[in-house]
Amino acid sequence: MSNFDYYVFVGTYTKPMWLDKHENSEGIYTLEYNSSTGELKHKSSTMGDENPSFLAIHPNGKSLYSVGENEGGTVSSFSINKETGQLTQLNSQSTKSTGPCHLSVDSTGKFLLVANYSGGASTMLPINENGSLESASSFIQHSGSSIDPERQEGPHAHSINIDHNNNFALVPDLGLDKILIFKIDLENGKLTPNDIPHGEVKPGSGPRHLDFHPSGELVYVLNEISATITAFSYNPKTAEMKEIETVSTLPKNFSTKSCADIHISKDGKYVYASNRGHDSIVIFNINENNGKMEYVAHQSTFGGSPRNFGLDPDGNFLLAANQDSCDIYSFEVDKKSGLLSSTDFRIEIPYPVCVKFLKK
Repeated sequence: MSNFDYYVFVGTYTKPMWLDKHENSEGIYTLEYNSSTGELKHKSSTMGDENPSFLAIHPNGKSLYSVGENEGGTVSSFSINKETGQLTQLNSQSTKSTGPCHLSVDSTGKFLLVANYSGGASTMLPINENGSLESASSFIQHSGSSIDPERQEGPHAHSINIDHNNNFALVPDLGLDKILIFKIDLENGKLTPNDIPHGEVKPGSGPRHLDFHPSGELVYVLNEISATITAFSYNPKTAEMKEIETVSTLPKNFSTKSCADIHISKDGKYVYASNRGHDSIVIFNINENNGKMEYVAHQSTFGGSPRNFGLDPDGNFLLAANQDSCDIYSFEVDKKSGLLSSTDFRIEIPYPVCVKFLKK
């Protein structure tokens, strides 16, 4: 009998308006996951707000949060039954903006931070002891634009990421070509602009997601529009970001540029990023002396438009969520080389966007 020792929660699109044919998504899916083999199986599903695309789990493992990626702009809280993996919705709150697309819980578990793509804003909401959400305690409207008239006509906050010391929130804004930096005030539940207000990428890059190196002194930013990764040094005391280099995520002469997600291996040796269109995960080795990236390989995700993906907590497997082909593939990670190899495990999920692991 397989030892399914983790739950994997999958956020999806319930109304993907860009497609004519709609699969019927049931919202947030609970899967069981075997961390020894990479196998997945269906457990249950929970319908929350429309388009619960991106998820975050509370540090205590008792609650889960999802965006409602729509013009209403909501975030929802759910209790997690650790025996069954079943989710029960607690409540929803407004983000005071539109199109929320990413969220993070601070390490104390007291606040939820949300990036609003359509509205171009960042929101902070208090978390109650039972995991439910209070109304927003802080809201910051971004402003500005960049050089792409179609994609960068205004601000588009694409993710919100809390540093290792729980002091700063870094928000890649695709519309501004900046990574906005906010101080996190836990006493008052506020986000405030940092003394060093932002890091910058090349105009027209469109920063989307980022990941912190385990050292806490490097940040890797994935740029959606230019299909590049920019490596920065990061000062944990001041949040100052200094560019080290920028590299392409695609093979030469491949024209479709649309990156989605980025993660660094637990040991800090490799960075992985997903390419939509090329439908691949690109792998780079991270130089331990200077943080620069050396190309290793591209791995096909065997499906269409890989969005978020997840490295399991042990770093043994990678789960790639293919949004348009409605499936998730499991890959084994070679920790020495960084390479990925198929486990032959695949599971069908309508329009999967985000995968999050929770130990049973």
